[in-house]
Amino acid sequence: MPELPEMENYKILLNQKIAGKNITDIQINREKSINLNPEIFKRKVLQQKVISINRRGKHLLFQLQTGQVLLLHLMLGGWMFFGLESERPKRTIQVQISFGDFQLYFIGLRLGYLHLYSEQEAEEKLSHLGPEPLINSLTLNYFLEIIEHKHGRLKTTLIDQEFIAGIGNCYSAEICFHAGILPLKDIDHIKEPERIRLYHSLRSVLQEGIKYGGYMDNPVFKGDTITGGFNMRCQVYDREGKRCNRCGANIVNEIISSRKTFYCPNCQM
Repeated sequence: MPELPEMENYKILLNQKIAGKNITDIQINREKSINLNPEIFKRKVLQQKVISINRRGKHLLFQLQTGQVLLLHLMLGGWMFFGLESERPKRTIQVQISFGDFQLYFIGLRLGYLHLYSEQEAEEKLSHLGPEPLINSLTLNYFLEIIEHKHGRLKTTLIDQEFIAGIGNCYSAEICFHAGILPLKDIDHIKEPERIRLYHSLRSVLQEGIKYGGYMDNPVFKGDTITGGFNMRCQVYDREGKRCNRCGANIVNEIISSRKTFYCPNCQM
């Protein structure tokens, strides 16, 4: 599932491609991917200029000139591709938005969605989300304050979108590894020095994930050399049975709250 770095990468690249351009056509191949009657959806969106693309947690917000917002959540298996019709991926397309000769393809939206809301409605839909992990207002002191009220396993807390927005399976594993803390560890047993380390690891890993285009390697456009670059830099995620790059022990995979959880049993305490 795309997480904060993947969605931030989409935000950056799509702003370069479609910000300031008008939507010239829309194809809805799966009505459940949108929240309105297809004809009403088209009428409200066609010929609208995309002013900008913003991100909140794992969501993208396409800001239209009318003040309305296309709210996207890719969920599990969702991705996007921007290109000419001749470059169309050989995959099932749930929604297709045209910008002249170029198309933005929404793929794998079996669980995900592209909904049209007013700005206020979009804010309400996202109001449950916790703070963004990389904003200046999430200081170390604030992080220590909010984690003080959490209990249970660290992994479960890190992927809780109401605690901090945007972290999922991949980056929770990488953050815990970077900090040298077991994701299975109960937060009540994590002392302040470890919590401080966790805060700095959280910011460091997410910034690196953004820098290298996230871990999901479906290109956003033909010739895209950025997207997916973090995949080869993952230290524990999806590396079960492989050697830890830090200590040489074998990476372990356990299920916590129905989620795969990767870690090094030797150098994470």
